[in-house]
Amino acid sequence: MSADVETVRFDVPAKVRKWPSLNNSRREGGTGPYFVLEGTLEECIKNFMARPEGTRHLYDIKTIPQPPLIAEIINAEQVVELVRMRRIL
Repeated sequence: MSADVETVRFDVPAKVRKWPSLNNSRREGGTGPYFVLEGTLEECIKNFMARPEGTRHLYDIKTIPQPPLIAEIINAEQVVELVRMRRIL
């Protein structure tokens, strides 16, 4: 992520999704992620960050792409980096 986080629209629709897991690892070959929460990108990021750090890798956020910072699917590492960048500004 090397663009300006100030250009990101946090009011766009988004969904938090969780991948099926076993022993805190994503299960391979399953049905894919399931819906947890629907709201704005900001609400979904807050919900994601409220989850225990050790389980965040099981979640992602699906939203409207906002290149170059925001892809359609934002993984755990990208969410944490986005939050870090936003706090700096």
